[in-house]
Amino acid sequence: MEVPQYYGYVIFIVLASFLVNLWLAERVSIARFRYNIQYPMMYSETNNIFNCMQRSHLNFVENYPSFLSLLLLAGLSDPIASAKYGAIWLLGRVVYAIGYSTGKPWKRLFGSFQYLGLAGLIYHTYLIGNELL
Repeated sequence: MEVPQYYGYVIFIVLASFLVNLWLAERVSIARFRYNIQYPMMYSETNNIFNCMQRSHLNFVENYPSFLSLLLLAGLSDPIASAKYGAIWLLGRVVYAIGYSTGKPWKRLFGSFQYLGLAGLIYHTYLIGNELL
């Protein structure tokens, strides 16, 4: 097995996902300072906006290993399609985080289109698994 042509696009999505993670972490750090939430407190008992920002970042971190695994494997099947699906997932995560950080958690649902990207990655991971059998 060899790495397919255009797999570099997949690697660029990995890099972009790292940058999204940094952006989300920075937003939490800024909010922690702005709302005076001291370490080691993970959540505030009084500030819902901080809690929503923190939760949007932690939700990303919880899903990140699965996303990376699917992206890197799916890219072996069709790197261009997989990079597009990865970009859709990332854009959905950004919209999710922006909506969630308003302090109105239901607004995170605007980022639900991320699951279209995830479904595409699952499908292409299935294809490469099937091809290798």
